[in-house]
Amino acid sequence: MSDDAQTPDRELQQPAAGNASPDEGATAASPTVAPGLEAAERHKDADLPHTPEDRGSEETVRRKKRDIPLVAVVTGPGKGKSTSAFGMLQRSWARGYRCGVFQFVKGGKWKVGERKAAEALHASGAGGTIEWEIQGKGWTWIQRDMTESEDIAKAGWDEVKRRIAEERYEFLLLDEITYPIAWGWIDVDDVVATLRDRPGFQHVVLTGRNADPKLIELADLVSEVANVKHPMQAGIRAQQGIDW
Repeated sequence: MSDDAQTPDRELQQPAAGNASPDEGATAASPTVAPGLEAAERHKDADLPHTPEDRGSEETVRRKKRDIPLVAVVTGPGKGKSTSAFGMLQRSWARGYRCGVFQFVKGGKWKVGERKAAEALHASGAGGTIEWEIQGKGWTWIQRDMTESEDIAKAGWDEVKRRIAEERYEFLLLDEITYPIAWGWIDVDDVVATLRDRPGFQHVVLTGRNADPKLIELADLVSEVANVKHPMQAGIRAQQGIDW
């Protein structure tokens, strides 16, 4: 097809160079508008380069006035909620943050690829730290054998509250916590109050379907993953490297 035969819709998808304001362009809200030259100048001090001497989040100069601890919720019926949150985990680790992950649904027999990657990152010493807690047959700090899922979920939330109170992490991922909340195992009002009143600088990300409206109201960032198409609908089973 020649250029002359392009439809108006196709033409609208071509970015217009340099016609955006400094804070616009190349964003999800305006993906077809390229930022102007002013954008680079405006944001040149938004980040600091990594150096061998970096102490990450312990170095106060790395925290800008613009840095505000956020609550993020990634919900919806589509695939990719935890994957999105694990991407944020990697970013926080790269910035030297103390990171924590609590998985509230996946059991200990699940060979989660992200956990293996996180363990390697943690051991490398090249960034921050990552502590990973998985429900399994009980959390790692519990001595007795717990087999009831509701009790395990409650114990996990109680430990999350303790770690939030002691400011153990700067990035905390509560993976699939929306499910035990929806089942009534964890009190949503307690979750809201704990996150709203958390001390210090702590980003918290919650994932899972059907996020409670109270969580959505509390959150600073809410993303909903839609299910447009899924391989399971064509009879393709979950597979390693894609699903775990």
